[in-house]
Parts: sequence; C-alpha cells; structure tokens
Amino acid sequence: MGVLASRRFAVFFGARSVSLVGSAMTPVALAFAVLDASPESGDLGIVLAANMVPMLTLLLVGGSVADRFPRDLVLRLANLGSGATQLVAAGVLLTGNYSLPFLVCTEFANGVFTAFTTPALRGIVPQLVERGLLRQANSLLSSARNLSKVAGPSVAGILVATVGGGWAIAADGVSFVVAGLAFSFLRLPPVAGSSRAGILHGIREGWQAFRRITWLWQIVAAFTVVNIAQTGVWQVLGPTIARATIGEVSWGAVLSVRAAGVLITGVVMYRVAARRLLTLGQVCAALAATPLIVLGTSPGFVALAAAALVAGLGSGVANVAWDTTVQENVPEHLLSRMAAYDDFGSYVGIPIGQLSAGPLASSFGTGPVATAGGVVLAVAAAVPLLSPAVRKMRHTPAEAGSSA
Repeated sequence: MGVLASRRFAVFFGARSVSLVGSAMTPVALAFAVLDASPESGDLGIVLAANMVPMLTLLLVGGSVADRFPRDLVLRLANLGSGATQLVAAGVLLTGNYSLPFLVCTEFANGVFTAFTTPALRGIVPQLVERGLLRQANSLLSSARNLSKVAGPSVAGILVATVGGGWAIAADGVSFVVAGLAFSFLRLPPVAGSSRAGILHGIREGWQAFRRITWLWQIVAAFTVVNIAQTGVWQVLGPTIARATIGEVSWGAVLSVRAAGVLITGVVMYRVAARRLLTLGQVCAALAATPLIVLGTSPGFVALAAAALVAGLGSGVANVAWDTTVQENVPEHLLSRMAAYDDFGSYVGIPIGQLSAGPLASSFGTGPVATAGGVVLAVAAAVPLLSPAVRKMRHTPAEAGSSA
C-alpha cells in the first residue's frame, strides 16, 4: 500500500483528487460560459484578472496564516469558501442572469480563497506522512494533478457542448465542498514552533528565512525567468506558430503528448530514488527548452511532439524533485511561507511572459523569439547548478528503492 496506508494521507489524497478534477474543468467551462453569455469580447479577460490579482496579492498572507494555524482548518475553510463562490457563479450563468460585476466579485472571492489554499497544500504533506515517504506522496499528488489536467478539459468540453458551461462550474463548486468536508477528518494540530505573532510579522519572518535559504531563493529566482520564457513562447506564440505550420488539431495533440510525459514521470518517480534529487530535477527542468527551440526552428508535427514529450518527462521529474526537496529541508513551521514566496516568484513571471511575447515577436519574428526563449529557459534552469548549495543537496529516502 505504501504511502496510502497512512489514513490521513489517504483522506487528503482523495479530497485533493476530487478538487483537482473540478478545478481542471473550470478554465474551459468559464471561458465558453462567459463568451456565450456576454457580447463583449473583453469580459473574459476581466473575469480572469479578477481571480488572479487577489491570489497574487494575498499569497504571502496565505502562507503566514497556514504556518500559524492548523493547515487542515485553513484548507477546510478555504475549500468551502471556494465551493460557495463557484456555486454562486454557476447559478448566475445557469439562470441566464449574466452580470459582469457580479461574476467579477465571485471570481475575486475565489482568488482570495486560492491564496490561502495553495500555501496550506504545499505545507501539509509532511504532517501526513513520514519523511521517507515524501517523494512517493508527491509523486501520487503529481499523478492526480496531471490526470485531472488530461481528463478535466475533455469532460468540461462535453458539458459545455451538451448542457452548458455553467454546469461544469457547478461541478467545480461541488468538488470544493466535498474536499472541504473531507478535510474535516484530518484534525491536525498547529505545527510545532509556529509563530503566534501577527500575520504581518509572520510575513517579515518568512522573508528573512527565505533570504537565508540560499538554494531556495536561487531556484525560485531561476523559475521566475523560466516561467517568463515558458508562458511567453509556449502559451502565446505556440498557437500562432502551430496555426501557420502543423494546424490546430496537431497542436492539441502536441499538448496532450506533453501532458502524457508529465504523467509518466510522475508515476516513475514513485519508485525512483535519486540521491541528488534536486540536481536531477534542475537538469530535467532545462529539458522544457526543447519544444521552444523546435517551435522556432523546425516546427513539424513529429519533431514538436517528440520535443514536447521530452519536456513533459523532464517537467514531471522536476516537479516531484522540487516539492520533495522543499518539504525535506525547510522547517515545518516555515513551509507554507516558503511555498508562498516560491509560488509568488513563479506566478509573477507569467503575466510578464504573456505581455512581452507579442511585442517581441512583432519586432524580431516569432521564430527567433521562440528559439531565444528556449535558450533563455535552458540557461535559467541550469544556472542554479553552479551553486554549491544546490549541488550538495541530498535526498535520503527511508525505504529501499531504485537508485539513479
């Protein structure tokens, strides 16, 4: 049974899996529901921004709260809150009473709850399993997350085409409520050593700790640059290049191949124990540059699909390696705050990449910008390997397993 033999982790894993499936349906469902209900093409961007802005703004507050109070309590309240906002949004869309201000309010509230959910999720795993089982726990969570990304959009597409996007958003709301109720069975105490000082003091204390953990801030800084290149090229320029070369259907297939690669290594990492796990993760993270370079040089379907598979395989290793390393080497009473700084550094690069890709492509061409983005990504992912703090990090699994 392995890590699932832990009752607490089994409850958490089940609740998280349900929530992930619901959340994976929402982007597709929300997009088409708003586009169907509103005559204004800009409404969707406003709704999406209404969710992202409070999430980014309050991430550090969420991290401080999750380190101060029992994380199962934070997750229970945040999931129930997210469920309520999504059910209200679904009700607005299903009754035909579309209102942009009202939908902006519900998505804003959902973004607030997400800011508290994410750091608590990252910090709770070491409280549920023994240290030697962290890699397996993160592998299972990664597999569930990636399965939901494969299945969720497809299910959402079917619901949108048959009964409407509002029902998919309602399903997301129900999934949050189910997860919130399931978290009631965990009943975890506050983390030993957690600060009882105010939230703002906790944020300042977290920043001081973040600055002291050299390997942590070095890799977070690197992934800020990685995400700028990744989102700018893959999400913005990728569809443009694909439309002019391999076509929309083939582009969808390429995205599925990449998702399959991530899923495969998420499963493999359950068994493979690499002593230099962080180093392996950074090397694999650099593989995400492969499809960007192919996009810029020879975007044929076979070459692009192969490159996407390589990137997906690398991403699956990097994700598990990073989460496990952080959980093994950051004190539990700081975990959620360090996760919040990590997430903030990652997310802040996304809009930069999204906004800069178009102007750069207009000035220099899509091909050169895609190629340059791939090179920048590879270099950014590799730079932390120059640091002794990164190279010397060791993973010490408790159980015997394959070694790499």
